[in-house]
Amino acid sequence: MNTPRHGGSGKPSSNVNRNTGPGRVRIVGGRWRGTRLDVPDVAGLRPTSDRVRETLFNWLQSVLPGARVLDLFAGTGALGLEAVSRGAASAVLVERDIGLAAALCATAARLPGGEAVSVQRGDAVSMAAGLPTGSIDVAFVDPPFAADLWAQAFAALAPALAVDAWLYVESMAERPASPGTGWQLHRELQTREAHCALYRRAG
Repeated sequence: MNTPRHGGSGKPSSNVNRNTGPGRVRIVGGRWRGTRLDVPDVAGLRPTSDRVRETLFNWLQSVLPGARVLDLFAGTGALGLEAVSRGAASAVLVERDIGLAAALCATAARLPGGEAVSVQRGDAVSMAAGLPTGSIDVAFVDPPFAADLWAQAFAALAPALAVDAWLYVESMAERPASPGTGWQLHRELQTREAHCALYRRAG
């Protein structure tokens, strides 16, 4: 598939929390709290801000312990790593860019308990379609906005999601993406750049 680089937790530098310095975000809670994650200059990389992640993980607080997590367009890995830091049993981080994938592997290797993080390099949509049925409890879908991959990602990912799965979607503020029927909106917020929504699979 000829698409821009898939760096989902990757966004323009305007969305990086400047309290951590230019080019970095940090894990904001849990056992790895304070860990800095570099944000390299890669096209399409647009990390979810610390503030938005803190709100999102407050929403997910009761869901994460023991959860199987997928960060489909991982980028810096901020979403998947934050989930494991806060109690998720495991996280699969999918990233197409070779440099970003290598950085994710290095980060996981230096974190205590980082073996719970699996980094998979490849096309996010194709890899989502190959996941075992019902193997994911919480999924983060945050592709590069210019690639317009939300619909493809939702369709590919659907079989892998558990019957009571949770789905976080980050999309353009002016054109929010929705997973459609079968999902119930739980919470949402909007920043200047993005619409951020958490859904739960409807029985």
